[in-house]
Amino acid sequence: MSGITNPQEHSTTAPPQTRSDWNHHPSLPIHIAPYFNWPPAPVRTMAWLARAWFPLTERLVILVIALVTWFYLTPALERAREFSVGWIAEVYLRNLGLMIVVAGGLHLYLYTFSKQDKKLKYDHRELARNNRTFSFRDQVLDNMFWTLASGVTVWTAYEVLLLWGYANGYVAALAWSDNPVWFVVLFALLPFWQAFSFYWIHRLLHWPPLYRLAHAVHHRNSNIGPWSGNSMHPVEHLLWLSSVLVHWVVASHPVHIFFYQQMQVLSAVTSHAGFERLLVKNKNGFALGEFFHQLHHRYHECNYGSSETHWDRLFGTFHDGSQQATDEVRQRRRTMHGAT
Repeated sequence: MSGITNPQEHSTTAPPQTRSDWNHHPSLPIHIAPYFNWPPAPVRTMAWLARAWFPLTERLVILVIALVTWFYLTPALERAREFSVGWIAEVYLRNLGLMIVVAGGLHLYLYTFSKQDKKLKYDHRELARNNRTFSFRDQVLDNMFWTLASGVTVWTAYEVLLLWGYANGYVAALAWSDNPVWFVVLFALLPFWQAFSFYWIHRLLHWPPLYRLAHAVHHRNSNIGPWSGNSMHPVEHLLWLSSVLVHWVVASHPVHIFFYQQMQVLSAVTSHAGFERLLVKNKNGFALGEFFHQLHHRYHECNYGSSETHWDRLFGTFHDGSQQATDEVRQRRRTMHGAT
């Protein structure tokens, strides 16, 4: 769900919305990755890829977390040969703790203690309270419930299935000693699979019957916070997180599985944080939310993918932050749902 924004890349030239529409927004119009530009732009493409990983990015941090998970926080694979409560509970509690630390920590820093006030916060509004739209009439409690009760459970279920398959030789296995180059390259390729699968699963979830059944739970959040990213109906969690099953057929190591799943769920936390960056003592800090996806939550029928894919541009659903794009998506919503 989170992509890497770059104000120097491919964009439209329509006039931007006014600053009053948002508390903060990046330079408009926003842009998408140059991967599929024609003619090719190899220098810009390599620069974009480098910024996705270095010097200190969400993706690099998640890779470190995945490595720590494998070496220190995962039951011995021999135990995973049979399904048993003990090792499955260990995996569940580890994932539960990781979600609470990341989503809860960001929420405390940005919203409870307001450590950077509204600096770089996209939406003017506060998170909703005393609102019947949400379970418990509270947006944060609603989001925490769906994240922890459904999200962590489904995340763990897929991980348990893959660890069991790996332990029993059913999953295509890859060790560092088999092919060190491919072992490393696979980390670089997995974000592309995540972006590709996310777009198509997300489009499916906007099919009206599935939207009403499941995706509407996530779209209660037109204004988003860290707990919103994984706040979904169980059906949506089952669909969205299912792309990790690619590891059943693509030779990989458990650390690749951890990286992929944590990239899904932890990037959802940061991309929905509601702030462009995390500031430390009001100094430039860690990149967080992506305005590309913030626009999707406000206008719904646009920006189904991420800024690292061209599907939205190809299918005419790319919202670049301009007033023209807003008018177009509002017309699309009227056509599809009779909504404004």
